Amino acid sequence: MSSVSWIENGVTHSAQWHSENGTPAPTRIVVIGDETATNTALRLAKPSTALLWRGDFQNARNLMRAMDRRLQKRPDRTPPSSDLGALFRAHRKARADRATILGKILIALEPDYSIQLRRAPDVRDACAHAYGPHEAALPHRADESGTARSTGGSDPAPHLGDPSDTGAPSDTRTHSRTGDPGGGGGVTLVSLAELIGVLGAYQWHMTGIEVPALGARLIPAYGVFAPTRDEYLDLVAQAPFPAGAERPVVFDIGTGTGVLAAMLAQRGAASVIATDINQRAVACASENMRQLGLADQVEVVAADLWPESAQLADVIVCNPPWLPGTPTSDLELGIYDPSSDVLHRFLAGLAQRLTPGGEGWLILSDLAELLGLRSREELLTHISSAGLHVVGRLETAPRHSRAADAADPLHEARSRERTVLWRLAPQPA
Repeated sequence: MSSVSWIENGVTHSAQWHSENGTPAPTRIVVIGDETATNTALRLAKPSTALLWRGDFQNARNLMRAMDRRLQKRPDRTPPSSDLGALFRAHRKARADRATILGKILIALEPDYSIQLRRAPDVRDACAHAYGPHEAALPHRADESGTARSTGGSDPAPHLGDPSDTGAPSDTRTHSRTGDPGGGGGVTLVSLAELIGVLGAYQWHMTGIEVPALGARLIPAYGVFAPTRDEYLDLVAQAPFPAGAERPVVFDIGTGTGVLAAMLAQRGAASVIATDINQRAVACASENMRQLGLADQVEVVAADLWPESAQLADVIVCNPPWLPGTPTSDLELGIYDPSSDVLHRFLAGLAQRLTPGGEGWLILSDLAELLGLRSREELLTHISSAGLHVVGRLETAPRHSRAADAADPLHEARSRERTVLWRLAPQPA
């Protein structure tokens, strides 16, 4: 685990560095606070530099919002193009660049995951859910100078400076090194943007997601792709089981929250093996099966696509990442996949894992085709090359808000998008 050190008010401090998306530890940290203006923060947010917040927590959120507004107002230098694929890549790069800058604002987490800033929320349970149990419960600790840090309270919040303000931050440099998890006295630096995501995910985890197709609520988890787009669930509910397999054995490949495994178990599957390479997803799906009373029917295992068992299945369902591209977090593994690797490996291994008469159900949006990132001919060629043929297909239009958002740069493609369930079977001998 990386750690960083910096000088603040003449005193050397150190902390662990944590980033869920793998952002390298900064080599320079600038300490900022309530007096820091939006323009100043944007000027300081350079590569390898991070901005450690020491002011009111809510003002840190206000600063990040102000920076985001300013970044979105910057002129778009993308050359005009009718190439939707080029437009998609430029749009994704712009979003990634903006996220990189907004991720520069850092928050210090104490060893018990508390935040010693004015008006800071209690994030301890949310961080424990996302990051695992904390090292120790230290309700109050002194920094390296021996001065206890503020624990917040009723102090009035200073006003976040106007962009014309010129508040001068402390300019300090860091030394990044690899150390044990206890390095830096247990204090950990994380980006404010990541922390807000952790809080949002925990709220979702506590309330759950109502899934009409299940007639129940699913409990999502941090870092696990959740079924916020539900049109593909309707396709799985409608697809007929193969002839002679009224109570099929099912594999759910890349189960995520376990929503498809649960649906197929409710439809009468004799047994379901649900796999996922993401350990968070395995834990999440396992808990959902327990909550739904399906733990005896659905086995959730950690695997890279295929279960180790030599058992064959009557139905194998897979909802792979739909878009060729590089994911920037565990959550994006459910959306982007370089070179469509998961899709191709699923097709290549499908025929040999099906029972005679069995089917593979491939759930795929055609958005990649509409954007020119993958052609229909390419998909059909991969299906045929894997010794498979199409025995049927169901499709539906997406119901998400962006499909009807004319202001979306990709509206032309999104408005025509269809989600397809391809019913695949081995080619006749």
